[in-house]
Amino acid sequence: MKTITWGNTHVQTSAVALGIMRLLRLDVSQAADLLTAAHDQGVTHIDSADIYGVGQSETIFGDALKRSGLRREDLFIQSKGGIVPDPAKSSGEVVLGQRYDFSKQHLIDAVDGILQRMQLDYLDAFLLHRPDPLMDPAEIAAAFDQLQQSGKVRYFGVSNFNPQQVALVQSAVSQKLMANQLQFGVGHTGPIDFGLHTNMTDDASINHDGGIIEYSRLHQMTIQAWSPFQYGLFAGTFIDNPAFPDLNAALQTLADRYQTNKSAIATAWILRHPANMQVILGSMNPVHLKESLAGSDITLTRQEWYDVYLAAGNSLP
Repeated sequence: MKTITWGNTHVQTSAVALGIMRLLRLDVSQAADLLTAAHDQGVTHIDSADIYGVGQSETIFGDALKRSGLRREDLFIQSKGGIVPDPAKSSGEVVLGQRYDFSKQHLIDAVDGILQRMQLDYLDAFLLHRPDPLMDPAEIAAAFDQLQQSGKVRYFGVSNFNPQQVALVQSAVSQKLMANQLQFGVGHTGPIDFGLHTNMTDDASINHDGGIIEYSRLHQMTIQAWSPFQYGLFAGTFIDNPAFPDLNAALQTLADRYQTNKSAIATAWILRHPANMQVILGSMNPVHLKESLAGSDITLTRQEWYDVYLAAGNSLP
């Protein structure tokens, strides 16, 4: 398993993280087996959020970690907070928010809830889950200071933030923001499309993200790619999807070349980018997870990377 330096820390962690959003699909025994299988393949990084399964995923994780026999120190565990679910519209994996809340008390309470459900004394990292338009950077700073001084959180980051939102928070907090979790993959290439189409007037030239990849590289923030095999916003996967024949053909060609599978190539495609990216895989099937993890040991050539990018329907000016 390839490792990366997380943010600008000295922490070495796996280039592929296990996302536990769907862990509520498993019972505790199955979840323990999944954690063990992932760790045996070199995965040391766990990603969660307090809203996953309306908290149930973290509860199962806490029980599964104890049953697995893995030590707390074997894993880098992060979670996210700041979204307040709407009980009337949330059930199981479907969680819809009624608001975002970065108030000091909510953030502190969120971490306390996470630690209780996961049966942990501390989080390696806590991320602000989606930007709150009402956020007061001073309140966030007060929350971060209290969480760090109490030993409950070691590092901090954000998720789905644009550069100005990151800079706004960073201007107030004393801790370096180490990561930004963004949707990125072969089926979601917007953050790089506009850079290729600079000074053009076509749709691909539209900058939707404020240059977040370049910003992250300049500020030594790890980009964590969520939903790496999805297209659209949870529209589905492009792997083996007949709607993407050219892409699947290109992935299969490389899978044959490297004696692996298409999911591994899609993983390798993200990791080939030099922006210190980390892939978050959410498969709850140990076999499928192993297939995808194989991509961490593959380094695509520059031409192979471009071949996949173009096969996904993108163009070069």
